[in-house]
Amino acid sequence: MAKHQDLTQSQIDGVQYRRAKLWQIILIAFNALNGMAVYILFNNYVGYAANLGFGIATLAVGGLLAFGRIFDAVTDPLLAFLYDRVNTPFGKIRPLLAMGWLIQSAGLLLVFWLGAGKGMGVVGFILFYFLYFIGYTIINMTAQTLPALLTNDPKQRPTVGVWQTALNYVVPMILTIVLNNVILPRYGNEYTLGFLKTSALVVVAISFAGMVLVAIGISAFDKPENFKGIGKKADERLKLKDMIDVLAHNKPLQCYIVSAASDKIAQQAAATGIVATMLSGILIGNMQLATILSVIGMFPSIIFAVIGAKYAGRHGNKEAIVRWTLYCIGAGLVSILFFVVIDPKTIAHMGVTMILYILLTLLLNGCMMCVTTANTGFMADIIDFELDRSGKYIPAVITGTYSLVDKIVSSVSSVIATGAVALIGYTASLPQPNDPATTGVFWVTMFLKYGLAILGWLCTLLAMRFCKLDKAQMVDVQKRIAEKKAETAAQEN
Repeated sequence: MAKHQDLTQSQIDGVQYRRAKLWQIILIAFNALNGMAVYILFNNYVGYAANLGFGIATLAVGGLLAFGRIFDAVTDPLLAFLYDRVNTPFGKIRPLLAMGWLIQSAGLLLVFWLGAGKGMGVVGFILFYFLYFIGYTIINMTAQTLPALLTNDPKQRPTVGVWQTALNYVVPMILTIVLNNVILPRYGNEYTLGFLKTSALVVVAISFAGMVLVAIGISAFDKPENFKGIGKKADERLKLKDMIDVLAHNKPLQCYIVSAASDKIAQQAAATGIVATMLSGILIGNMQLATILSVIGMFPSIIFAVIGAKYAGRHGNKEAIVRWTLYCIGAGLVSILFFVVIDPKTIAHMGVTMILYILLTLLLNGCMMCVTTANTGFMADIIDFELDRSGKYIPAVITGTYSLVDKIVSSVSSVIATGAVALIGYTASLPQPNDPATTGVFWVTMFLKYGLAILGWLCTLLAMRFCKLDKAQMVDVQKRIAEKKAETAAQEN
């Protein structure tokens, strides 16, 4: 047994795996400085930018945000053609990252600063919002292909997921503290145009740093030979029928779309500034303290990501998704029960309820981190599965096709959030931290924060029952890919 444990994964599986250095994996994970920082700004405060900067009513904001998500979804598969055709002396990945950052930053600054308060109304908001989406989509589509490009080792892929998951949680936590505890008090704890402008400038600077770090980390892999298919289709150009074929015949991708899209609806609704305001500012009654408590409960939960990665490396990404989703459901139900039996205001005071709130936050976030880590590896598995199935290396088609369906479905999250608060009286304005804690506010917060998530996790369990891409099948996939590449190389020579 000891001798077996000393063997490399390549020797155990009989496959010569591709591996990355740890520093490369870490730098790639710093895409969170771009992706998550921008996501937090838009997801939390774009509603306020539309309302305060462009004079759009609350209900209309929800509809416009949903329309924007649909536009974002449509651009994903279309920009896959851009991904396929970009080949420069500087590679494929780095030019796409730089192009996406420039377009994204222009749209971001126009929405939150340069275009806000100028009387441009709905038309101006939509134009600037769509410009942001084009840039964000280019970056996001490119970033989703990186894990599969870095490594195909089943032991190392969870490591990529760990670092990405950790930074995808740490960056929003730190940024949320900066926005709510440093910048917001300077504007009287009110979401004003000055607050939005300052926040936008901070996020643009952070996103630039993230783009540069990712470009450095991926430089060794950003070469033409790493973007070729296998067999007769190795050099074929991407066609529209490839997207249709992927969606129709890639069963693991179909299951993943159902799983991830249902989770995304809940995550985006729960992560909106509306829910954060109602939970931390209204129910708990102390926006700054509640934010700090959430962060305290978040940092230790990163340890879960390491545990989840080890589990995924041992049992496969599919099994890890199922296992930790079950734990998420349990933690979500306990969290609702906790808020029902206590007075949420007591969380803001040192005592038992504060400690229990931190522990529950730790448990739920930890289980969610494990699911996210496994999802990162599972998407890379799906890309390799498609290479084996069709002979084409088309990661942008996989991620773009997934994003198309995912974003169309999850576009309803903003409608759900704004519609839910409209039902309890917020029709012309959005909740503010100093509003009264009514029964309606309580139950809407519980539904948006925990209830939707539980429904999404149930959909995940159902979808994974129909997916056969487990650890054993992935070993067979990698063997077939290696054999086909060897045959192609022999024919070329």
